[in-house]
Amino acid sequence: MKKLFSISGVFAALAAAPAWAQDGLEVIGRPVDGAMGFQPAATEVARRLQWLDGMILVIITAITLFVTALLAWVIIRYNRKRNPEAASFTHHTPVEIAWTVVPILILVFIGAFSLPTLFHQQEIPEADITIKATGYQWFWGYEYVDEGFGFDSYMIGAPATGGDNSLTPETEAALVEAGYSRAEFLLATDNAVVIPVGKTIVIQVTGADVIHAWAVPAFGVKQDGVPGRLAELWFEAEKEGIYFGQCSELCGIAHAYMPITVKVVSEEAYAEWLGEAKAEFAGTPETLTVASN
Repeated sequence: MKKLFSISGVFAALAAAPAWAQDGLEVIGRPVDGAMGFQPAATEVARRLQWLDGMILVIITAITLFVTALLAWVIIRYNRKRNPEAASFTHHTPVEIAWTVVPILILVFIGAFSLPTLFHQQEIPEADITIKATGYQWFWGYEYVDEGFGFDSYMIGAPATGGDNSLTPETEAALVEAGYSRAEFLLATDNAVVIPVGKTIVIQVTGADVIHAWAVPAFGVKQDGVPGRLAELWFEAEKEGIYFGQCSELCGIAHAYMPITVKVVSEEAYAEWLGEAKAEFAGTPETLTVASN
């Protein structure tokens, strides 16, 4: 007859958790040298923002072309050579009505699309997972509010991780050991935010010393972290992968060296990571039930 018994302990392999989370994940949200446009949208928030940007770009391009053509026509038609006797009128009611009403209609049209996008971004839904992000000079601290643990996240190659903010052979070796390549230098962190795909994530953002900003372009989110205040943003990542962001508020001499790494994984992988993270960061050994003869 088999007996079930419980054992507990701290897993020695926890130090390799960042490399584990890297396995099989595509690097999606990162800047590309020479590229133009946005990073691929990985959330509904980002998709709405990018569509709105494209729509407004069409409008302002049309306005620019119209004004440029109008100026060119006026320059050619009403120059001194072709029009030696200038008109002396001071008012033109139809034109004045047009240049008042048309801009109003354009702004109302833009507002009809931008306000719903703004409300969609700012109305925080009920969270599946809540994470508190605190900006420090110069790293991020994360707390999984409902899980009772937290950790600090430093750029790989930062002085706190044995580097000097430059891509030395030692830093490149550390990147490879963590599952990254030299292309992720200045983007990858020693501890990443890990979240499950398809879940509503609420990030509570604050600052511990000066104003910081938590921003991930592929998610379409950016929120200032102000000391003494707690702001919120939300997103729901639609595709597994690795996404990068940066502190986006000038916060001091090492502002450029406090990146954000988010790994979006399956629910099964997240559950596994969560158990290991609790043991590593909260000091709570995971209890396993095994069978013996």
